[in-house]
Amino acid sequence: MNVSENFDPRRGRWIPWVFVGLMGLVVVVNGVMVILALSTFTGITTPRPYDRGRTYNDVLEEAARQEALGWQPQVEFVGRELRVRVRDAAGAPVQGRLGGVLQRPLARDALPLEFRPAGLGVWVAEITPPLPGQWEARLILHGREGALEIRQRIMAP
Repeated sequence: MNVSENFDPRRGRWIPWVFVGLMGLVVVVNGVMVILALSTFTGITTPRPYDRGRTYNDVLEEAARQEALGWQPQVEFVGRELRVRVRDAAGAPVQGRLGGVLQRPLARDALPLEFRPAGLGVWVAEITPPLPGQWEARLILHGREGALEIRQRIMAP
């Protein structure tokens, strides 16, 4: 029996096309992943992160200054209101002007908050978040002794 008698040249022609098809699939999947990576959240939560990183000692000094104030903020949803209460180290209410935004942790959209005083050391802003779940209150309280940056994650109903 001769080997050349059983050889059929058309029998294995599809094998190279399987490799070409698999490589094409890899290219398409990688292309989709690149498009998704470029069109979704960048991971940057601070403007100009390189500059902020270079001046990180200033960030640490500001954090130490705020900690030295001893102010203790409490942020919570009560019904359709965002309620903020701030006490000093002795437990006395802190007076001042409060402003800020409410935003999703991974989104760029921010809902501006307009606070009105609701007693000593208490401010209230009426807000109805469009989606339930986790939100981040980014607030700044300007008081007599200085300013306090408040960043607190809260759950919206």
